[in-house]
Amino acid sequence: MTDQMQQESSQPLKDLAGHGLDWPALFATRAERMKASEIRELLKLLDQPDVISFAGGIPDPALFPADAFSAALTSALTGDTKGAALQYSVSEGYRPLRDWLVTRMASLGVDCTADNIMITSGSQQALDYLGKLFLSPGDTALVGWPTYLGALQAFNAYEPGYDRLTPLGNRSAEDYRETAQAKGGKVKVAYASADFANPTGETLAESARERILDLATELDIAVIEDAAYQSLRYDGAEIPPLLALDIARNGGIENTRTIYCGSFSKTLAPGLRVGWVCAAKPVITKLVLMKQAADLHSATLNQMAIHTVASNGFDQQVAKIKATYQARRDAMLAALARHMPEGVTWTRPDGGMFVWVTLPEGFDGAALLAESLKTERVAFVPGKAFFADGSGANTIRLSFSCASEAMIEEGIMRLGRVVRGG
Repeated sequence: MTDQMQQESSQPLKDLAGHGLDWPALFATRAERMKASEIRELLKLLDQPDVISFAGGIPDPALFPADAFSAALTSALTGDTKGAALQYSVSEGYRPLRDWLVTRMASLGVDCTADNIMITSGSQQALDYLGKLFLSPGDTALVGWPTYLGALQAFNAYEPGYDRLTPLGNRSAEDYRETAQAKGGKVKVAYASADFANPTGETLAESARERILDLATELDIAVIEDAAYQSLRYDGAEIPPLLALDIARNGGIENTRTIYCGSFSKTLAPGLRVGWVCAAKPVITKLVLMKQAADLHSATLNQMAIHTVASNGFDQQVAKIKATYQARRDAMLAALARHMPEGVTWTRPDGGMFVWVTLPEGFDGAALLAESLKTERVAFVPGKAFFADGSGANTIRLSFSCASEAMIEEGIMRLGRVVRGG
């Protein structure tokens, strides 16, 4: 090759190195709807020791059953099980864990078999798969106003529109249908977190759950039930899951339209990324095909460890964390009552990890966060991110799961000063 030929052949590479490839021009249109999570960014604040953080909706690591997991992992990696623990496995999930979940679901009023359950890499993966399964570009998903940010992120990639799910409102199925058609698609799913929802901490009454099922039946759509916090009830009577109510109506899980998404992240350990979907077999069959294409199966070793720890003490672990979180919730509600000025309101959750605060009109949660970090070193999540239409600027989410009662008192006192100054 001559010097001239070498120079000519290398020129495009030089141009590429000098100017960079226009990656956005190559991305699919769905990539435009993939936005950074404000919460993921705020989690970085947890590494700053002088910040009192009510931002991350994450479990307190001091409550993890670390010794139980150490023993479970050691057991899985010794003896006859070590080969299976480190080997490929079936996409549906580790069968003993699925069998344990059959019993767990039965305790919630859901009669099912292992064939109705697929293990996922956290319930977040389930939301992504379900968005892929049901939503075509232009279709409509019915969601809360506000709703879980992770659900919006999961669904956004499939280019839907959103409409407001108001179970006890007066909108008809026909109104929802016509609104979706005007946007160029159909209503395809209703998404609800019925117990202690992220971000509001609110719980849907049984009448609201029944109305969601009525609406879904009239529209002939699927219902996605996000039950990530269901085990964390501190007050009040248990309310049947949407899936249990659906089964009671229709005589069995194979006749239902509700898809239950569960998780061990809030009860045992989020880092192992083990969740599950419970639904009619035709849905599970499609989800298994998606999992085969995406990651083949969730980590077998993690599933085995979760199964061992859950089998040996799930209820005891849940009781321990509930006692701690209930005390912290109570501390936060009391501190808000003491330190927030008139005109500020908040939810009073029966469980979960969150209190939702509504500030007077004219406040902006993002601006308040900037001021709070600057002057008082208190972090929280601005509420706007949880609204599909970008509204809700005067709302914020507070999490009490990772702060001691003393930190909650101090942090809410500081936050009250910022709100008064605003």
